[in-house]
Amino acid sequence: MEQFEVAVLGAGGAGENIAKPLAQAGKRVVLVEEARIGGACPFVACVPSKVMLRSAELRLLLRHAPELGASAAAIDAGEGRAAYAAAVQRRRRLVPHDDADGERLLGEAGVRLLRGSGRIARPGLLAAGEREIGWRDLVIATGSAPAMPPIPGLDTVPCWTSDEALTSEKLPGSLAILGGGPVGCELAQIFAAFGAAVHLIEQAPRLLPAEEPAIGDLLGQALAADGVQRWLGAELKTAERSAAGARLRLADGAVIEVERVLVATGRTPRVQGLGLEALGITPGKQGLAIDAHCRVVGQTRVWAAGDVAGIEPYTHTAEYQAKIVVANLLGDAATADYRAIPRMVYTCPPVAAVGLTRAQAEQRGLPVVWAAADLATTPRAETAGTELGRLELLADPARGVLVGASAIGEQADSWLGEALLAIRAEIPLSRFAEVVHAFPTYNQMYDQVVPQLLQAMSVAG
Repeated sequence: MEQFEVAVLGAGGAGENIAKPLAQAGKRVVLVEEARIGGACPFVACVPSKVMLRSAELRLLLRHAPELGASAAAIDAGEGRAAYAAAVQRRRRLVPHDDADGERLLGEAGVRLLRGSGRIARPGLLAAGEREIGWRDLVIATGSAPAMPPIPGLDTVPCWTSDEALTSEKLPGSLAILGGGPVGCELAQIFAAFGAAVHLIEQAPRLLPAEEPAIGDLLGQALAADGVQRWLGAELKTAERSAAGARLRLADGAVIEVERVLVATGRTPRVQGLGLEALGITPGKQGLAIDAHCRVVGQTRVWAAGDVAGIEPYTHTAEYQAKIVVANLLGDAATADYRAIPRMVYTCPPVAAVGLTRAQAEQRGLPVVWAAADLATTPRAETAGTELGRLELLADPARGVLVGASAIGEQADSWLGEALLAIRAEIPLSRFAEVVHAFPTYNQMYDQVVPQLLQAMSVAG
């Protein structure tokens, strides 16, 4: 049996960024991974989706070129497949083909990499194939997998997960996407931009149901303008094979015929087969419960990070939690603060949010005030021809600080950064109101909304 100070299960965004710095700090570290180093993000998720979204964005902008006094070759349905093939070629160039670089960097850091699956045999012992690995501290960073809803007949029709859609070279003529969250909306825009007939099915009455209502409504308008057929408040009851590919029946009796179905209804934490019962750990629906130090609740030497922990499941959260785990394993007493974890949807226009929504504040019993303004009121939006957009800010009047921000609009993923910093640093709104914004920029939205918040707080107080 080999003995290690730290054993890490999973080499995704969390595991890889835990193993390397610990080994570089002199710890004896083993990392067990059965798939790819780096996880889903570089290969089948974040990177390929953003590559394809950029190609889709350019096509959508070209459609409006004449409005801005520019000219562009006509974009018609006939050239969509050729353009999609070109975008796929670009994706091939930019997306890693293997994880050789990741393996090399781990080796240079001094990490012992074991390919295969790992299972907890008993406290302090991990079984990896024929090997027995002793550990003092165990980090579980096994990520998540696409969730498949239990819809009768879904397994009989041509069906993609988001991972498969972002690695396929095929442009379907028609596509039904199940789920109107961030992934579903991004993929809907990609395929619609290249001429596919896209049906986006969401059970909630609006897209992005976890965000502020106006933000989801505005994104719905943008996708509708791109040709996406939205089915909101719709429940898929059954699916069956048809001559076209798939016939979908909704709860209200509507029938949709498409070539292929794409499931984007969320992801589930990878906790099966890990032997957690040997440590007395029972995962919940969202994954492993962790404390502020990223230690698994009820354990002293077991840690978790990334999607498997179910807290704000984004790549940047996984990397942030990795820093917390590393600090604690090196002797610090670091704690995670999730108040300002950004949430992004990289559509055109993008959506950006951070902190609480009004619904979440109400659930927590936190009295708040809020204010909003439309992007069209800024000179930058008027001159750029990008009027669709909105900024909503949420403040705690008792403390006089921002607690939430939501935005949609051109470059919103960048200009929401001001609110992110204000929430994380708890900058008083009275000081925030003194920030001078360049003219003309989208950031001038804050010059409208922050004074509204201050006025609302004075009334509330």
